Parts: sequence; C-alpha cells; structure tokens
Amino acid sequence: MSTATDLPEHPATATDDGRALRRMQFGWYINDWANAAFSATVLTVFLGPYLTSIAKEAADAQGNVHPLGLSIRAGSFFPYTVSFSVLLSVGAMLLLGTVADRTGRHKELMCGAAYVGSAATMGMFFLGGDRYLLGGGLLVVANIAYAVSVALSYAYLPGLASPDERDKVSSKGWAYGYAGGGLLLIANLALFQGHDAFGLSSGTAVRICLASAGLWWAIFTLVPLLRLPSRAGVLPGRPGVPAARVGGAPDGKDAEPAAGSLRELGRTLRGMRRYPLTLLYLGAFLCYNDGIQTVVSQASLYGSEELGMDQTSLVVAVLLVQIVAIGGALLLGRIAHRFGAKSTILGSLVGWVVTLALGYFMPAHQPAWFYALACMIGLVLGGSQALSRSLFSHMIPAGREAEYFSVYKVSDRGTSWMGPLVFGLAYQITGSYRSAIISLLVFFVIGFAVLLKVPVRRAIEAVGNPVPERL
Repeated sequence: MSTATDLPEHPATATDDGRALRRMQFGWYINDWANAAFSATVLTVFLGPYLTSIAKEAADAQGNVHPLGLSIRAGSFFPYTVSFSVLLSVGAMLLLGTVADRTGRHKELMCGAAYVGSAATMGMFFLGGDRYLLGGGLLVVANIAYAVSVALSYAYLPGLASPDERDKVSSKGWAYGYAGGGLLLIANLALFQGHDAFGLSSGTAVRICLASAGLWWAIFTLVPLLRLPSRAGVLPGRPGVPAARVGGAPDGKDAEPAAGSLRELGRTLRGMRRYPLTLLYLGAFLCYNDGIQTVVSQASLYGSEELGMDQTSLVVAVLLVQIVAIGGALLLGRIAHRFGAKSTILGSLVGWVVTLALGYFMPAHQPAWFYALACMIGLVLGGSQALSRSLFSHMIPAGREAEYFSVYKVSDRGTSWMGPLVFGLAYQITGSYRSAIISLLVFFVIGFAVLLKVPVRRAIEAVGNPVPERL
C-alpha cells in the first residue's frame, strides 16, 4: 500500500525548493507545448476538411457514407466521429484517472497515453483514397488518448502554484500550448504552400502535416517524462498548501487497480454531492466549454465548406488563433488578477457570443474577414479555458485533486459530444453550416447564466480551501 514516504521529498533549502518547483512547472508547460500540436494541426486545421474529402470520395450517389451500416451525409462524418470518440473517452478518463490515484503513477499513465495518441496521429500519414474508416478509427484512438493525457496533467496544477499564483501558472501553461501549436503550424504552412516545389501533391502534404503533429507530440513529451514527479496532486513541502492525501486502496487491494478504482470513483461521485456549489460550477463549465470545444474542432470545416476558404487560408487563420491566443491567455490572466477570474470568464463568454454571431453573418470567399474572426477567437480562447481550470482548482477538497480533475475533464471532453452532435444534426437537417455554427450559441448563453449564479467564495469556503485575494 502506498504511504506518504512514497512521495518525493523537497530540497532542504528554500533556494533548491524554488528551483525544483520551477523545473516541474517548466515540464508541465512543455506538456501543453507537446500536445497542442494535435489539437491545432489535426483537430482544428487539417483533418476535418481532409477526412471530409475522403468521405466524399467514398460516398454513394446521394452523397452518403455507411460506417457500421449507418447512412449519414459525408459532410457529417467528421463531427460525428469526434462526438463518438469523446463519448468513449469519458470511461477511459474516469477509469485511468482513478487508477492513477490508487497507484501514484500519474506521469507514467499520462505519458503512456500521449505516446498512444502520437502513434495514432503518425498513422494518419497512410490516409488517402476512400479510406475514411481508417481515418475515423485513428481519430477515435488519438482523441481518446489525448483526452486521457490532458486530464491527468490537470491534476498537477494545485501542487505547482499557491492559490494566488494559480491563475498565472494556468494561463502560462495555455500560452506555452498555443506557442508550440503555432510554431508547428508555421512549418506546416510553409510545407503546404510550397508542396509543388517539394514535388508533393496537396494530399501528400496534408498527410505529412498530420504525421508531423504526432512526431512533435512524441518528442516533446520526453520533457514532462523527465521533469514531473510520478504522483500528481499537492506536493509536500509547499508552503501554505496542505499535504496531499496519499492514494492506495483502503482495503489493501492495490493489486486490483481497475476494480478498486471503480469503487473509488463511485465514492468520489457520491462524495461530490456534499459540495453542490462545486457541482453548480461544473454545470456551467459543462455548457460553455462544450461550445468552445465544438467551435475549435469544427472551425476549419465551417471555413472550407461554408465560407469557401482554401487550405492555405485555413492554416493562416488557425495560426493567427494560436499567435493571438498566446497574448490573450496572458492578458486575461492579468485581467483576472485585477478583477477576478469569475468576472473575466463571464466577459470572455460575451466575447464568444459576439464572435459566433459575426461568424454566422460573415460573407464567403473573404479571407480578410475570416482572419479577423480568427483573431477574435484567439483573444478569448486561451484565457477562458485557463481561468476555468484555475478557478475550479480552488473548489475541490484538498487531497482529492486528481479524482476531481478527472471528473472536471469529463465535463471538458466528456460532454463535448453534445456540441459536435448538435452541429452535425443541424447540418443534417438544414444542409447549411451557417445553421450549424449558430446552433452553438445555446451552450454559451446557458453557461453564462449558470456561472453567474455560482457564489465562488462560498464554494471555496465550503471545501475548506483558502480563498484567493481576488475572485
């Protein structure tokens, strides 16, 4: 059974302690740098339009494909596949999150999932022709692995920053992610634009770009593998932060991590009922982040199919999102330091509503307008997610960070099947991606209304955590 002595000891001196903490923070930042390549290059830019074109090649005379015997529009295959993969990731995140708590192997499971995801992403090099089912299968595997890896990384946040520093550290992590994803996109843009000079077809260039994201993910995951401790959560020796509850089966059955983790998960979910304000916040996050995730995953599809943007314009737009989001994440972090995280998140949700409305009315075949829309998305994207993560970290009982962050990530990834499903159904019914994009407004409006009712200070006090100076 695990004991407190299994946890790594902090250095004796304050200087060494600070240096060790900065080393771990950097490893955590680079984890975002690594996996953002999958989110930006694969989900946001290249795979949606490319997989849709492959599905259209395999479609029948009515424009339908038939995966698993179902008849669906070829244009709906990508959003439906994203929705399906996220549904499957729910069970994977919950099970592996609780296994990590019981075994103390957060880093090993986090990085293992990253390498499974990177391998599936590199396998996308072999897409082509009418192999839409291969593309769908690789997307499912990679997206599940991505969700698990990110969920486990969130559990490190409370151990890497004091309550008053958490918004800053969380925002910096998101900024690193956008910087890493953006840097790879610059290289991919150069490759795609110059594919003729390299003697490549546009399809081959796209497949190389997809595979490059998997290679990038695999290489930079070595940094958190070397710098983060095995166990996440609150680390000992951190001034002003309570010591972490040590995992381990209460009945001494650590040899049965899966079965024990299911029991532990049940206890966690039942115990959450004691903190209804934390659940209320999760409900708000469930709604508005579902809209955010869907906009991110379907933006390139909307741009290519409805607005007539070519592949180069799509890559430039997403690159703008990445660049602006670096400053946006840091800017909203500074605004939160002055006005509080809740007020800043609410303001960002207003920005999302305005952005979607402008996207609905945007004229087709006008790259300049599309680039302006990308900048608006970048401004609110990183900050809204980074601050949501740090705000939630205050509302969970000390010592149960990994368990609660697994449930939080289910609210992040696990519920975002609704947005792609609504998006896909809207297109299925109307045949218009404009109707599909405007249908996502409901998630931001409901999320704003619920978050407005969350008494953040009372929620933090209810779990016994210190209240930051500004909320």
